[in-house]
Amino acid sequence: MVQKNSASVIDQNVGAGSGGQGRVTFNLSPRAARALEQVVGLTGDSKTDTINRAISVYAYVEEVLASGGAVLVNAAGESHPKELKIF
Repeated sequence: MVQKNSASVIDQNVGAGSGGQGRVTFNLSPRAARALEQVVGLTGDSKTDTINRAISVYAYVEEVLASGGAVLVNAAGESHPKELKIF
């Protein structure tokens, strides 16, 4: 089954079956497209691998936040970590 809206076309069978593989087609905003290109350039990973990793990281962050935890980021040159905020 495919659900359509103005932003994307999503295959509702994603994750179905034992392999957990699926195909999703979606539109990136210009900002997201630039960020994807930036990460691909930094890592050398494919766009598919980069998106898969991003989804895994996002799931982990949401799990930590849902359980009452926090994710801290300590950028180079900063003396104290800052709490990661996702809006």
